[in-house]
Amino acid sequence: MELTQIFTLAAKEFRDRIRNRWVLAVALVFTVFSLVIAYFGGAQQGAVGFRSIEVTIASLVSLVIYLIPLIALLLGFDAIVGERERGSLDLLLSLPITRLELLLGKYLGLAAALTLSTLAGFGLVAVLLYQQLSWAGLYHYFGFMVSSVLLGLAFLSLAVLLSVLARERTRASGMAIALWFFFVLVFDLLLLGVLVATGGRFGGDVFAWLLLLNPADVFRILNVFSLDDVRTLYGLSTIVPVSMGSQALLGSVMLAWIVLPLLVARWRFK
Repeated sequence: MELTQIFTLAAKEFRDRIRNRWVLAVALVFTVFSLVIAYFGGAQQGAVGFRSIEVTIASLVSLVIYLIPLIALLLGFDAIVGERERGSLDLLLSLPITRLELLLGKYLGLAAALTLSTLAGFGLVAVLLYQQLSWAGLYHYFGFMVSSVLLGLAFLSLAVLLSVLARERTRASGMAIALWFFFVLVFDLLLLGVLVATGGRFGGDVFAWLLLLNPADVFRILNVFSLDDVRTLYGLSTIVPVSMGSQALLGSVMLAWIVLPLLVARWRFK
């Protein structure tokens, strides 16, 4: 495996995103939404303005769970199938480059664009609010930013896998939207439905550990357990065991969500 080939492809993919101002647009969306949430997130309690980092993170968690997976899936769903439809995939593979190098180069370029836009958007919010944050608050906000990047990379891996499996861009886009609906909207409802249908017999620790099968829930738990006030606000402290609150465990699960889809994609990339 030649690293030069991988980084060359990654740089080209990243430049393409920069050239069409994709990174700037996404960063602007994150900045605007984050500032609005930071200042108006407590309006339903009759308070306007920045209140605390705990309330801000709790509000931003919901934003990230809905927005970042969708952006990541739309960014990567045509990474491979798009090249196949344009007829450029065979041309690329005729060059001295392996399928693994092509896959990693595409992924790293898209990941760099997604990471830059996420950090730029949320980082600008931190710069604007730094006078109202303590060092502890900045530390937790930085952890929130890193976990947001990991969530985006996990869904980007799933998008690349879909792009390898699909034979048409339209089918890949439909699969990407369906995947977003499943993980963001349907998965938790299914677990809740099973819990209710079984009269609570299917619950306890088993229910909590099943949440790890959803990267969006891993992200939520990772941020919920980082702050006591946020954990109480979400009410997960009563259903999620303390043993699941380990940042090392949750971080490892999130890394698995990044790596495993890429391994499957390489296996199916023919």
